Parts: sequence; structure tokens; C-alpha cells
Amino acid sequence: MKRFLLILLFPAAASAATYEVGSGQTYANIGDVPWESMGAGDLVLIHHRAQAYQEKFVIAVEGTEQQPFIVRGVPGTGGELPVIDGRDATTRSQLNFWNEPRGVIKIGGANSPAVDAASWIQVESLDIRSGRTPYSFTGRDGLTSYSGNAASVYIENGQNVLVKNCIIHDSGNGIFVSHASRNITIESCWIYDNGVENSIYEHNTYTAAIGMIYQYNHFGPLRANCGGNNLKDRSAGLVVRYNWIESGNRQLDLVDAEDSADLVNHPSYHQTFVYGNILVEHEGDGNSQILHYGGDSGTTSDYRKGTLYFYNNTVVSTRSGNTTLMRLSTNEEIADCRNNVIYVTASGDHLALLNEAGVLSIRNNWMKPGWQDCHGSLTGTLTDGGGNVTGSDPGFADAGGQDYHLAAGSDCLDSGAALHADVLPDHPVSSQYVKHQGQEARPQDAVIDIGAFEAGQPDDTPPAAPENLAVNPP
Repeated sequence: MKRFLLILLFPAAASAATYEVGSGQTYANIGDVPWESMGAGDLVLIHHRAQAYQEKFVIAVEGTEQQPFIVRGVPGTGGELPVIDGRDATTRSQLNFWNEPRGVIKIGGANSPAVDAASWIQVESLDIRSGRTPYSFTGRDGLTSYSGNAASVYIENGQNVLVKNCIIHDSGNGIFVSHASRNITIESCWIYDNGVENSIYEHNTYTAAIGMIYQYNHFGPLRANCGGNNLKDRSAGLVVRYNWIESGNRQLDLVDAEDSADLVNHPSYHQTFVYGNILVEHEGDGNSQILHYGGDSGTTSDYRKGTLYFYNNTVVSTRSGNTTLMRLSTNEEIADCRNNVIYVTASGDHLALLNEAGVLSIRNNWMKPGWQDCHGSLTGTLTDGGGNVTGSDPGFADAGGQDYHLAAGSDCLDSGAALHADVLPDHPVSSQYVKHQGQEARPQDAVIDIGAFEAGQPDDTPPAAPENLAVNPP
């Protein structure tokens, strides 16, 4: 009897389950999986098949750090990822969740299952596409059109979410993260071909969270005639590192957290870290500014009003006309810009570092001679801390082939400065991008090279896995 009572008092932990989806698997379709009864530690494996899964669903599960809830694609024999296609998609009838028209895969915010904030979620190795107008789906209200700002992945309320090794394309916004979310990482994804024609309001990614990390991603151009930015963000605690970001109206649009006092008042709102990225601007890409930092709502009291740390990036512009490195919205936005290759194929006087406003400090960057403070009237302040290198060519291994590693003899070798004290110890330049969607340890020697790549052979030891730097709400 005593033993029986002990069992009642200390029940065994529920065991996690694995659900396999696909041809010849336990579940033929995604909608056959009991999404409404998932728990911590459960694993959904979606196997590649010849035809796309024309299905959409919500992930509303409360996982834990020790037992995350995982949805993982199982590639085909040639490495093909399973396709989740929002066009004419259907949803399991037992699911009931908010904002169905906003995404193909939605995370957080459901009535059935009754979960507001989904936590400790991983979505991996899926090709998620076609959540946009004029496409439609069949949901709880019958045949329904996607909203104009729909996304392949819509994180409405997610806590500690990782989206990894996915292909995200042909949607309004590729990935959309709302301001209720916390600690989101987008890693090793290929994100391209999103947007809405003749609109500036949809982007390859559009994110707002407390704690937002982008790393090792390949961002490509938006859909034709779409005027959005490549990576647009309104987060507190933003880190953009070791990504390849090519084209878009701007490569980076890092503006204010409109309508979210939680984000604006969070201590991490006033520091943004952008390092180790390759930013590529082509002729006709839209705005000639590579980066915008500050705000765009018009409510200047909500602007970031902090410091952008912009270091060890490689910026390449092939525009025949002017290129501007960054627009700082007001003179209360500050940027520390060091160890960057800033290369324009036009003559050096076609490069300006500032639009007009802002406080910019530069040191140990490579640029062509003749670069300008700005192309208009400087209303801010630019301080040259020295160590900048000028020349006709930064010494890329193969600029035409987009190999922006440094060749022997480059003036960028061993020409970098020590990192700003504020970025250490959390944000050293310890990795570098591997084309495409990969990373490797950055070789370390006595003096850091300028740009996103260090000459030399990487250490055989892989870098420590970068943490999803938890930024707890106040």
C-alpha cells in the first residue's frame, strides 16, 4: 500500500512523443497530427515528398529549455526540404487560432489549444512559401484570402523560438515577429522573393521582439516590383551577425518600436550590434542607403536614441551613382563604425557615410579616396578616429564572383582596430559567414583584418555555439 501511495504522490513524467508525417509514415498529412494536444519534448518530423503539403497550422505549445517542442523537416535523398505551401492550404478542423490570414505557420495565440504564448519552439529544415495575396486558404471561416501583410512564418506571441535552416519565400513578409515575442533567433535560413507589388510595407523579414538575433542567414532580393526592405526590425536587444544580405530597398532598416512601450522602455533598446555581415547593393536596388537606424514613425521620442555598433562588415555597392552608408534619423542616434570594408565600384566621391543627421565615429575602415561626409548638408557630427585605409581596391579574392575574402597583399590585412569596449565580452568577432547559410570559426591572430573575413585557415575547432542571448522583460 505504501508503495502505491508513493506512485500517486510522485507520478512519472509524461514521455515525449514523435509524430512522423509523409508518404508511408504514420500520418499521411500535416493535418492528421493532433496539434491541439502537443506537449513539451514532442517532435514532429515532416518528410519530404514529391508534392507540396498544402496545409497551414499553428504551433501553440509550452515547451521547456530542457524539452523544446520541435517541428523538423526530413530532407529528400537529394537534400530537398519538405515544402509547406500556403496556396489553397487547409487547416486541421480541431485547431482554432487567432489571425489565420496572417501566416502559413503561426506560432502562439490560439483558442484550441488554449495557449497564448508558445515557448521553447524550434522550426527547422522546411521550405515555407506562398502566404500572400492573392492566394487563399480554407480555414474555420471557409475559403479565406491571406492578408496583405501575411508571412511564411508569423510569430505572434513566441518565447524562446528558433527558426533554423528554412527556405522562406513567396510571401508578403517572409518572417513576421510581433512585439509580444521574446528571445527569437533566425539562423541559417535562405530568405528571398517576398514582398507585395508596388508596396513599401512588406519585407523579407519584419520583426519586433525583446531579444532578436539574426545569424548565418542568406537574404536575397525581394519579389519583382516590391519596394520593401530586406531586414526590417523594431526590436530591443537586436543582434545582426554573420549574414549575407543582398538587395532590398535598404539592406537594413532598424527603426523604432512603434506602439510598444515595453520595447521602447527596455534597457536593451538603446544598443544594437551589427557585425560580420556581407551587405551587397546593386544598381537599381531602391534606396541608395545601405542602413537606416533610428525611427520612421514620426514620434521621435520613441526613436532608438542609442548606439549602433557597426563593425567588421563588408559592404559592396555596384551603383554607378551615389551610395550612402547609413541614415541616422536624428542627432540623438549614434554609430560607432570600425573595421569595415566599404567598397563602391564608382569613384570614391560617390560614397557618403551619413545621410545628414546623427553622430558617427569612424576608425580603421577601408574606403576609396574622396569619400564624403554626406552628399547633402551635414547636420550631425562625424568624428574620424584615425586608422582608416584608402585605396583603389580592397583586395578581394574575386569581386566579380562575389568572393569577398581578402587576397594576399590586401591593405585590409592586419589593419583593424581593437573592438569598442561596449561590445565585449558578449559580441566578439569569433565567426565568419560561409557561402551560403553556413559559418566557421574566424581565424584569430594578433591584429584583426578589416571586413567580414579574416585571412588564414580557420581553426579546426568549431566556434562555441552562439547563445540566444536571453533579454528578460523588465
